[in-house]
Amino acid sequence: MKVTWEGAGRDGPGWEELSPRAGRCRLPVWDCTAGLVVGEDAALMVDAGSSVREGAWLRARARRVLGGGRGAGSGQRGGVGRVTHLALTHPHFDHVFGAAAFAGVEVFGAVGVERVLDRGREELRADAVRNGADPDEAAEAVDLLVRPRHLVAGGRTLDLGGGTRVRLANVGPGHSGHDLAVLVTTAGAPDVVFCGDLVEESGEPQAGPDAVPARWPAALDRLLALGGEDARYVPGHGAVVDAAFVRAQRDALARRFGVS
Repeated sequence: MKVTWEGAGRDGPGWEELSPRAGRCRLPVWDCTAGLVVGEDAALMVDAGSSVREGAWLRARARRVLGGGRGAGSGQRGGVGRVTHLALTHPHFDHVFGAAAFAGVEVFGAVGVERVLDRGREELRADAVRNGADPDEAAEAVDLLVRPRHLVAGGRTLDLGGGTRVRLANVGPGHSGHDLAVLVTTAGAPDVVFCGDLVEESGEPQAGPDAVPARWPAALDRLLALGGEDARYVPGHGAVVDAAFVRAQRDALARRFGVS
């Protein structure tokens, strides 16, 4: 199965190819990354956007890549057809509020993220509105918040078929109390690591009230051990970077927070 990564169109941004089986979309407003990993038997979305509306748009655009929707006929036949798995890298509104649009998929998150989504709903709504989200859309997303069914304590491997494997790794805390990284391995292609907001390229890494600064550098050490020197690292916000960038950001965070 050949994957055709659809570019930008009149209805919004397109997919940036990261490897033959992994792509990402940089969503508008907050420049938040959403990833898509395509196997022969299953497909994984990484993060879900900042609203139910944005999540629904992502799911529809993913179906067009996967062979289940309009445009699927151009270079793509016999695809899996739809997103089957969703990984949430951390519990911030711009990454989780769209999850309700992915009804029927298997949802994964770092252990502990379920408590934030159960007990921290009002703060998530307020944070979204403070950052410019539509109040009605934020309230809708909070009402429909999805609690991950699969909680990752250490690591978990998913075989998506066709030589594409995904390693979900609980590498935090750091940017939040519950940071999940996603390593994509495809035969014959460089590894790809979706970092969530543990790494940011478009600005200085943001440390909100739920960040754990003293442990953030160690989380990036674990991230680098996961991907290695030759992987492509995909920040939660900004352009794709290499291991040297991640290491430099790790050292800058250690200086900023006074930790080793």
